[in-house]
Amino acid sequence: MSTKRTLGNSGIEVAPLAFGGNVFGWTADEATSFSLLDKFVASGLNLIDTADVYSRWVDGHRGGESETIIGKWLRRSGKRDQVVLATKVGMDMGDGKKGLRKAYIVRALEDSLRRLQTDYIDLYQSHTDDADTPQEETLATYADLVRQGKVRVIGASNFSVERLAQARSVSQQHDYPLYETLQPEYNLYDRAGFEATLEPYCLENGVGVINYYSLASGFLSGKYRSEQDLGSSVRGGKVKNYLNPRGLRILSALDQVAERYGSTPASVALAWLIARPSITAPIASATTLTQLDALVAATRLNLDVQAIAQLDQASAA
Repeated sequence: MSTKRTLGNSGIEVAPLAFGGNVFGWTADEATSFSLLDKFVASGLNLIDTADVYSRWVDGHRGGESETIIGKWLRRSGKRDQVVLATKVGMDMGDGKKGLRKAYIVRALEDSLRRLQTDYIDLYQSHTDDADTPQEETLATYADLVRQGKVRVIGASNFSVERLAQARSVSQQHDYPLYETLQPEYNLYDRAGFEATLEPYCLENGVGVINYYSLASGFLSGKYRSEQDLGSSVRGGKVKNYLNPRGLRILSALDQVAERYGSTPASVALAWLIARPSITAPIASATTLTQLDALVAATRLNLDVQAIAQLDQASAA
């Protein structure tokens, strides 16, 4: 396996792939989630990423379902010290519960700690920018939570480079914790948004990147080759946007590299991310043990220069 990496400059070490917890309590029931988490940790991986809002988008769900399942697993397995637990705050939980104001963050954190059955979060992330709240207020709140030992380090998700830079200057001015990580959308297909400004910024400032949609909603696994394939998945609608000449060119390159390595398109697409100097640990989800095998395999796959160049070329915008 690729060696451990550090979350920004925090000193917290993680394996080079994160489990995306959005599936827990949604497309993976409790028993399946437990077996996935057991196998994930047994494979030497340790970063689990979730959010308070997962999976509020499902009919009858209120949010907190994913954290609740992870919490039950942590209690049952006794593996809290073997995992780096990342969750997020700020997305709309209904009843006006959203944003990054002090009073709300403090309350939301307590709710997350209760559901996760732990007394601290390793990486607590602003899930989305809140333009209505001064960054000073948000970062001062995080400083308090770090002092109290309830949060180890903080991260930002879905921030623009301008807002990230602004937050950094506020933190440095007041000696507040820095955002050690960024969580942007990034994969072999969706490259331009991250690579234009965020990637250089993160490299320059030592910000760790744990990107989401690493497999482009499953498209890069190669299971969707035509519109006929879309009906088989809850995420088919989003995948439809990838079925174009560029998308198919990327799949073709993934197939060729996978064949050369005796691997799978999903493993290769993740290995391409893992090999990129700016990326700390791509986030990917699995709902079956077989899918999880492909994620684990990616951490053991070292692509050569030729393979990376072939994928870069096929996915060039």
